[in-house]
Amino acid sequence: MVFIESKAEGFDAIFGELLERGKMDIAHVTGIVQGIIDEIRNEQNGALRRHISRFDNWTPDSDGDLQIDAAAMKAAYENLDATLKEALHLAYDRIKAYHEKQLPRSWFDTEANGTILGQKVTPVDRAGLYIPGGKAAYPSSLLMNVIPAQVAGVERIVVCTPTPDNEPNALLLAACHLCGVTEVFKVGGASAIAAMAYGTETIPKVDVITGPGNIFVATAKKMVFGDVQIDMIAGPSEIGILADETANPHHMAVDLLSQAEHDEMASSIMITTSRAVAEATRDEIEAWLQKLPREGIARKSIEERGAIIIAETMEEAVTLMNEIAPEHLEVVTQNPFGLLGAIKHAGAIFLGPNTPEAIGDYVAGPNHTLPTGGTAKFYSPLGVENFLKKSSIIAFSEAGINAIGEACALIAATEGLTAHEQSVRVRLK
Repeated sequence: MVFIESKAEGFDAIFGELLERGKMDIAHVTGIVQGIIDEIRNEQNGALRRHISRFDNWTPDSDGDLQIDAAAMKAAYENLDATLKEALHLAYDRIKAYHEKQLPRSWFDTEANGTILGQKVTPVDRAGLYIPGGKAAYPSSLLMNVIPAQVAGVERIVVCTPTPDNEPNALLLAACHLCGVTEVFKVGGASAIAAMAYGTETIPKVDVITGPGNIFVATAKKMVFGDVQIDMIAGPSEIGILADETANPHHMAVDLLSQAEHDEMASSIMITTSRAVAEATRDEIEAWLQKLPREGIARKSIEERGAIIIAETMEEAVTLMNEIAPEHLEVVTQNPFGLLGAIKHAGAIFLGPNTPEAIGDYVAGPNHTLPTGGTAKFYSPLGVENFLKKSSIIAFSEAGINAIGEACALIAATEGLTAHEQSVRVRLK
């Protein structure tokens, strides 16, 4: 773990390395992913079955084996522990309520001369959602992807998730039933992205693909972009924490580890103005690591990609954190809302000592599919708008086109586009 003061010699170089944390070396997988995409496009389900046998250790006997039966999803839901079922419903209701507030509306504006301008908002016809299922299954990711698509009004929702050894995760199946999803396919990795992007005999071609995944999934999404819309290119998970002397080191340590336990490539970075908090947090990290079932993953992450930086002022700390633009940002200071205006780049911002990042992963309501690797400087969290498209509405009256048509014709003529010019002039008095 990096432990350094911002004024220390060599800090700029070390900080520069932290800013490169999200860079994925896709060169070594590009050829593999392109081959997978080509095979899916050419052979469709035949290639899918072969890839599943290779990567997930089971072989579908028929095309029907690719899809999870709705009865299995219903049974998984009905067999859920009552307390867990209640927790899933709480998460569903809160996520839905939050995303309903994001829904944009169509609008129309009529000018005095009768000209009408506006915007028509419509959902895509088909959405493809990728839900990881390799080292762990994430029912929360299903909720976070399905619900905004449903709120947007998408009519057909397709889910792909890997099922190693042909053993679907029961909680994931239960979440599918809760959401009313019926088209769920046992396909993972780049194969799933290609199948949803181009379609097979069983899996329909979709208009937009969302959801996180490993480097193969991210590379495949990047390659199919343009043939289909995507949400973002997500990398390993990360957390940033801004802390002052009021922060509790015991809490800060486990909050940093809450991302480190995801993946060896996850990054956890705290910037604080308090040396005492920095040192105590470092000590608490070791104590917490010994309690974690995923200690090996978390330890490698925190040792190789973790950092605690001691800044001279909170203003400096915020400036550094804006450069990092973390996926998750906790602000644990005496007056966290007072810093909100200065924070420019973060996927999700968690304010105050009682708001750990994990609350946003499951039940707070906002989406947990967030930009990583500094892309929060230009990407937003997954939301309803990822499943919508907008059409401009233009209807000119006779008075309206006569009022501004000459200006239009002049610009067209200047550009040398005579048909453009004349298509307006023939309508002018």
